[in-house]
Amino acid sequence: MKRLLLVFSQAVLAAILFTSCASYKANIMFKVPEDATLQKQAEEVQRNYVIQKNDMLKLDVYTNKGELIIDPDFNLMKEIPVQNAQRRPDPNYLVDVNGVAKFPMLGELKVEGLTIRQTEEILQKEYARYYTDPFVVLQYINKRVIVLGAPGGQVIPLVNENVTLAEVLALASGIENNARATNIRVLRGDQYFVADFSTIAGYQKSNMIMQPGDIVYVEPIRRPVSEAFRDYGVIVSVLTSLTTLIVVLTSL
Repeated sequence: MKRLLLVFSQAVLAAILFTSCASYKANIMFKVPEDATLQKQAEEVQRNYVIQKNDMLKLDVYTNKGELIIDPDFNLMKEIPVQNAQRRPDPNYLVDVNGVAKFPMLGELKVEGLTIRQTEEILQKEYARYYTDPFVVLQYINKRVIVLGAPGGQVIPLVNENVTLAEVLALASGIENNARATNIRVLRGDQYFVADFSTIAGYQKSNMIMQPGDIVYVEPIRRPVSEAFRDYGVIVSVLTSLTTLIVVLTSL
């Protein structure tokens, strides 16, 4: 009887471990076919960002070639009355579905397809009708990359052009002990790439420039045995206690 109970307990425990080993990858995202050939890197060189529909732009306009920006002794600020030195509204400007943004005093301008620098030059010429030697600073503020997997779900803003994969991972707390440095997947539209940061050569090949809307997935390292005991620990404990009780009762 004791031997039968022991065999039964071992069989149940083995079944739990087998079930766990078969299902512990259930939450791995963005699986690819086993025979798929992943592109090892994106053939992407540094480039200037091109304004697109639904972009949100931030605009600052200064006179006298931006003299106020480089006012080290704050002499210009001293000349500004207190009531005028207060913070002005800082609105953002949306590029609509027609590729048009509406700017103060200028009205609607077609900006889709232009780089930030090209748009700044156009705005400077337009504002020159109203101000002396205008200096324009234009930024996009809604470009971001999504990071999933081992670092947790995070949205990383792209604060400037030509941000690399390494920078995005650093902003997302880096590659921790529970992450696979050999399997970092980048999804870009209908394309997907795999980056290998486990070696210097892999880093040099894989440190691609990110594009707005990219999804970075860092695959976590899975430990099926420890996860099985964590997930089924209560069942194993109950089964062990029940088996012990039966053995004790049958030995009386």
